[in-house]
Amino acid sequence: MAIDRDRLLNHDIPEVHQSYGPREVARYALSIGMGQDPTDMAVLPYVGGLGDDSRAMPAIACVLGHPGFWLSDPSTGVDALRVVHGEQGMTIHAPIPPEGTIRAKTRVTEVIDKGEGRGALLYSEKEVRDAATGTLLATCRGTTFLRGDGGFGGPSGPVRPPHVLPETPPDHAFVTPTRPEQALAYRWNGDDNPLHLDPRVAAKAGFERPILHGLCTFGCAAHALLAVLCNHDAARFGAMDGRFTAHVFPGETLRTEIWRDGSFRTVVVERDAVAIGNGRFETRTTR
Repeated sequence: MAIDRDRLLNHDIPEVHQSYGPREVARYALSIGMGQDPTDMAVLPYVGGLGDDSRAMPAIACVLGHPGFWLSDPSTGVDALRVVHGEQGMTIHAPIPPEGTIRAKTRVTEVIDKGEGRGALLYSEKEVRDAATGTLLATCRGTTFLRGDGGFGGPSGPVRPPHVLPETPPDHAFVTPTRPEQALAYRWNGDDNPLHLDPRVAAKAGFERPILHGLCTFGCAAHALLAVLCNHDAARFGAMDGRFTAHVFPGETLRTEIWRDGSFRTVVVERDAVAIGNGRFETRTTR
């Protein structure tokens, strides 16, 4: 059955209210590989090592107020078994507090028809606000590739153009070793997709073992940008966008290559595969 673009655009994804504190903040940072050097004083506030100085890693915005796998709702008409996370982005409007209560609302912003047999693109946006004040903390952007839902008669554009990386060699490289059990830890941020946890499900999907969550890889890249371009100052972390281009197996090594203009890509060292491509980062101006 063909999907209904208007129905998707008007699908009411329930608002999520979530309270969190230092424990959730530290768990997220640890799950994206921060704290592997327990003597790094710049990182310790993000992983709970300094109780009097707790800080939230900015990319936690991607998991706060997560709406769950709402595309599995039969009323959407989407072939949920053929859904792939294609792109992710976020803009941090104000530093994420280390504890508090947020409310988050996710909505579909557009559905693009790539044609029969070519799938469709679903663009979505999540706004994360302080529940008490209504202050907008972050806007998270996602592109979902609906591999089984092309040819429904919708518009063929406009499609978001990918950021073009410089032709010069990168100016910095930040290496993140992932751990064999990292997906098992990351799932506690709210994503328990069995593709990342169960070897039997991974095998059915064509993988030799469970793969790392795309948003975990995205978080690893965010840490690299926080370290290299922001000197671990979360107040300077602005906007980040990237395109998922290859899977990562837990235990592999990630190398995030960064240019001075904020362009970046994340490479799986062992296979020389680009896991996140066409990356773009902007710092925030602080006063």
